[in-house]
Amino acid sequence: MLKITKVKRNSLASELGLEVGDEVLAFDGYPCEDELDYLYYNAEEEFTMTVRDKRGEQEVVLEIEKDQDEELGFEFEKTSCIRTCQNRCVFCFVDQMPKGMRESLYVKDDDYAMSFACGNFVTLTNLSEESLERIIRLRLSPLYISVHTMNPSLRVKLLRNRFAGKIVEQIRRLAENGIEMHCQAVVVPNENDGEEFAYTARQLFQYYPTVKELACVPTGITKYRDGLTPIPDVDKEYSQTFLDLVDGLNKEFGVNFVQPADEYFVKAERALKTAEFYGEFEQIENGIGMSTKFRDEFFLGLKGLPRTRGEKFALKKPKRALLICGVSSAKLNADLVQKANESIAGLELIALPVKNAFFGETVTCTGLLTGVDMLSAIQSFQAENPTTGVDEIILDGNTMKEFEEVFLCGMTLSELKEKLDFENIRVNRKGGYGLVEILSTNG
Repeated sequence: MLKITKVKRNSLASELGLEVGDEVLAFDGYPCEDELDYLYYNAEEEFTMTVRDKRGEQEVVLEIEKDQDEELGFEFEKTSCIRTCQNRCVFCFVDQMPKGMRESLYVKDDDYAMSFACGNFVTLTNLSEESLERIIRLRLSPLYISVHTMNPSLRVKLLRNRFAGKIVEQIRRLAENGIEMHCQAVVVPNENDGEEFAYTARQLFQYYPTVKELACVPTGITKYRDGLTPIPDVDKEYSQTFLDLVDGLNKEFGVNFVQPADEYFVKAERALKTAEFYGEFEQIENGIGMSTKFRDEFFLGLKGLPRTRGEKFALKKPKRALLICGVSSAKLNADLVQKANESIAGLELIALPVKNAFFGETVTCTGLLTGVDMLSAIQSFQAENPTTGVDEIILDGNTMKEFEEVFLCGMTLSELKEKLDFENIRVNRKGGYGLVEILSTNG
């Protein structure tokens, strides 16, 4: 149900006599659940709309005929009810977080509406038959689906949910009705890897290109796993074997359907794939091709700088900058640092890989660094290099909330500056190009 809060002047809603306080109950006889119904029918030309007046005394069915680009013209109260996760996955990262962090970090959403609108991953284990039909009817495409395995009994075991085995039928029906899907598998050693993973990839590839790709990511393991199912971490040999399996599958398929997370290449000590491998980088926020894209943007950004001193771009005044990164990106950043120092006159860039003491040293990506760990690492660097003054410190924007300067540990950027007694901390939220922009200016 949508409760109308505003009727736009000279709109279709105004012509129909709708008023603030009226409630839209259904479109085409289907119950109206949330904003998705409005968005779908707002783009339709012919449909019915069931409305209850603001006094709750009368319901009418309005027959609507409009141009496709003509809006209905009313606003409504936004609902904030999020479908939550009912699984107890053996690899769940939320279950491995320490207590006392902000409440939002413990919310496990499993909402197909947010998958469609925001790209959140869903398991579909809480999906009713009515909801599945609604996805198909409203053409909610694409969806981002955590498949993990197409073996029903194994999926029930990994997700610890008796409804998890329905995924095979759900994928089939969504694909047959043209719902595009971006799929992922969190790969648990000795469970859904090896031949089990190959089986999953082959089953999903049956629906290519409606199933766009299968991303595979290693299990995130923190130090807070007491009482949880033991899961081994992946090492160099394991990662090499897994990447060989992926290469073999993609050769079999004839397309780069299976896309491994960057972490596998780091641990395997293998070169990153080229940008062409990832196509449109559909799962970059899942750590799939992020390093490749960042590296390529960075080198292109350097190449595009105007040359004002021989063959180098020159800063207005020299500066020494400290680039903070996670352990897994240490080698990549070492290469970027060397290239930056060679390309920009007056720049001395130093990379500082930070070990993750907050979650445990098995967590190595930059995006999960906390303020407390970065503070400790920077203070140690300053103590060990008392004569090496730093003009600016550069942080990756992925270490903070999207629209707030708050780290995972709860520390704010302002607090970090205060504890370091250092104001010139610059945050890069624009990828490789953004880093070049920061390095080539005196902040």
